[in-house]
Amino acid sequence: CPVCFASAAERCAKNGYTSRWYHLSCGEHFCNECFDHYYRSHKDGYEKYTAWKRIWTSNGKSEPSPKAFMADQQLPYWVQCTKPECGKWRQLTKEIQLTPQIAKTYRCGMKLNNSTKGSDQCSMPEDLRVAEVSDHWWYSMLILPPLLKDSVAAPFLAAYYPDCVGMSPSCTSTNRLPGESNLVKLEHLKSVPNVTVAGMNKYFQPFYQPNECGKALCVRPDVMELDELYEFPEYSRDPTMYLALRNLILALWYTNCKEALTPQKCIHHIIVRGLVRIRCVQEMERILYFMTRKGLINTGILSVSPDQYLLPKEYHNVSCNNPYIISAIKLHGIIVLEAKDRIGGRVWDDKTFSGVTIGRGAQIVNGCVNNPMALMCEQLGIKMHKLGEKCDLLQEGGRITDPTIDKRMDFHFNAILDVVSEWRKDKTQHQDVPLGEKIQEIYKAFIQESGIQFSELEEKVLQFHLSNLEYACGSNLSQVSARSWDHNEFFAQFAGDHTLLTVGYSTVIDKLAEGLDIRLNFPVQSIDYSGEEVQVTTADGTVWTTKKVLVTVPLALLQKNAIQFNPPLSEKKIKAINSLGAGVIEKIALQFPYRFWDSKIQGADFFGHVPPNSSQRGLFSVFYDMDPECLTSILIMQEVPDPVKFFVTRWSNDPWLQMAYSFVKTGGSGEAYDIIAEDIQGKVFFAGEATNRHFPQTVTGAYLSGVREASKIAAF
Repeated sequence: CPVCFASAAERCAKNGYTSRWYHLSCGEHFCNECFDHYYRSHKDGYEKYTAWKRIWTSNGKSEPSPKAFMADQQLPYWVQCTKPECGKWRQLTKEIQLTPQIAKTYRCGMKLNNSTKGSDQCSMPEDLRVAEVSDHWWYSMLILPPLLKDSVAAPFLAAYYPDCVGMSPSCTSTNRLPGESNLVKLEHLKSVPNVTVAGMNKYFQPFYQPNECGKALCVRPDVMELDELYEFPEYSRDPTMYLALRNLILALWYTNCKEALTPQKCIHHIIVRGLVRIRCVQEMERILYFMTRKGLINTGILSVSPDQYLLPKEYHNVSCNNPYIISAIKLHGIIVLEAKDRIGGRVWDDKTFSGVTIGRGAQIVNGCVNNPMALMCEQLGIKMHKLGEKCDLLQEGGRITDPTIDKRMDFHFNAILDVVSEWRKDKTQHQDVPLGEKIQEIYKAFIQESGIQFSELEEKVLQFHLSNLEYACGSNLSQVSARSWDHNEFFAQFAGDHTLLTVGYSTVIDKLAEGLDIRLNFPVQSIDYSGEEVQVTTADGTVWTTKKVLVTVPLALLQKNAIQFNPPLSEKKIKAINSLGAGVIEKIALQFPYRFWDSKIQGADFFGHVPPNSSQRGLFSVFYDMDPECLTSILIMQEVPDPVKFFVTRWSNDPWLQMAYSFVKTGGSGEAYDIIAEDIQGKVFFAGEATNRHFPQTVTGAYLSGVREASKIAAF
């Protein structure tokens, strides 16, 4: 029998007769008398309803109906007893406003003064309506979706209608400025797209703002993504509850990313009236685990106690060979086989230089917003040095190129690439040509049609920009695909500052490796997955038996069949492997007795070298405050002392690496990255920068490929 929860009108029907019952959920109803009490202008509750309605209308988008008012203002709160042996749900009295602190400390019978009604309130039976909330049909009969009050996500989402992102428009945390219209607010955000929260790392921007797009690892707070719809199809019709909980979880994670986010930490922040709070608490755990598997939260470097699990029990005995994930999946019985005498692969820092760490491989973080490297630096308390945008171009002899010339040739360089982009729109892989050849063809056509003649210096500056493109590809442009050279730019990339990791990437890698069983000097020769288990044989003849294996060797080694697979890799995968190029970039580092270049570059983090001719394009083209031996010809007007220390990398000669990073060869496509990443029979998995179509060529891409494979392995 319906019982009126409102009890607002003097003639409230309670559980008796009324001319009409209004339903909010199975078990929550209010009578026609209480409806009239708020809705009729001559009734005592009308002023309260209209005051609420004004606030709701000014902030929200949904209809401020009497049912919405009752759900937002009159339904009683439900809270769970925090005693481990109890855990029963109790309905609070109408006057109690639930807060995170009450939810965190509530015990059965507790009053506002923290006293209890008796010695054993937990023995009282739980309301029968609570059990129904867990049934699959209960949510489908909910009249209005839950809108959280005072959500931690509110500061991130001030530009959105609160009720479109799962929050109540009636809360002060979601209020707009007096007199501020929605149009004004959105127009303001067009000029200030990045909303930062006080005290939070500026690189943490988990939500898109209105009219914003193209930012990696960013979600729209008002829309479910495809993988979310696949995992939670029940929310496809009305995603409000999912969005409310997902947005809350993301906000809580970025508020404190140094501690693992558990269901218990989230529950207290779910503030919503009615029985639906019970359903929110139950669903929150599912969503939290999904986001952990996806690598959006509980990732990076976390201190997790041995008895603490961040995924449900079915994932606890998952086995994978992934040295990069120490939080999303607990690594039980994992052995990492490393061919070299050190960990890190193409991350290798040299700390023998006095007072500075030099990355022989990667050392720059390209785009820090939402970048996992920025997250891990925050977790470890590492500061990243923001690279300035100034890049003077020095000619032979030390003369600085006129910036207007550089700007002009940069314009022409980008115009050529724009023509390449237009050309490739209707081209198939079979119609592909080398990027260098296409650029030269467009350049010649432009000269002939326009009649413009560039000066000798302008030609040299153009060669510098071409060398920068080769640096980005890791290859001479004669080998790079004109059709797919920038294939990853079709996906959202990491935005924001480019930074130098002054302490070196090894600081992060070493921390990730703590506690792992890593066997150095164990190069793998063969992987036999023909049986129920996988047999991995190393160079010393040792045979390792496992259920699953994760292969993370560089692309160059796959191309040279350094590992024998049985059965052999499919023709499709082999074709994909060979359609990519193994790019080579070498570094030279020199340390001098004093900084003789300061007066020339005036505090810039790097400068460019204009090549004397096209044959020397790409040779010592960019200097990052450490200058190669041809420095004397570049700064001829200054005295250049002999270096006191130096190194020259030789990645191409390293038997276990043989490359820097991958690129798409002529005739290839970005799809090759996805094909290489495909697992084999749920036994053999692949990770590394050459398996990440969205973020190839980067440490971040390699790391995220590990997150991806950890999630896949957990799913098998």
